[in-house]
Amino acid sequence: MADIHSPVIDLLQSKNIAFEVIEIPLSEDSKPIRDLEALLSAKGLDPTSVVRSVVFKADSGKYTLLAVAGAGRADWGVLRKHLDERKLRMAEYDEVPEATGYVVGAVPPIALPDTLRVLVNKSVRNYDAVVIGSGVLGYALALKGQDLLALLAGVDEGEFVKV
Repeated sequence: MADIHSPVIDLLQSKNIAFEVIEIPLSEDSKPIRDLEALLSAKGLDPTSVVRSVVFKADSGKYTLLAVAGAGRADWGVLRKHLDERKLRMAEYDEVPEATGYVVGAVPPIALPDTLRVLVNKSVRNYDAVVIGSGVLGYALALKGQDLLALLAGVDEGEFVKV
């Protein structure tokens, strides 16, 4: 296993949750490879099981992270209504670390600042195993979907995407 450390790994270890570290090769400009699906398939993982952590910023200045697995795009109307915000946009590249404590490409849906509101899309329930950001660019973590959902207990769950 790669010797990486992050608040995400610390959290999983403190809860005795089993996980696998997946190395994601970076391109020359330090961005994760684009063909993540092929890499995951080669490791026997469902490429649609990646839980994307999508960060939004409201006009109120508040940030929200949406954890969503599989295909689909954010349903802006549903999100605005659920968050009681008139305007909502994707967080800018440089705002993501400010809101989450992690760089784009490594953001997990757990081990986040208390100030960040987290929503989980029901799509996460569709997978026995999921892949999440590790908190370290170039690495992801595979774990049981039920373990991730247990860590997300207490956050709002709903249908926040259009398929």
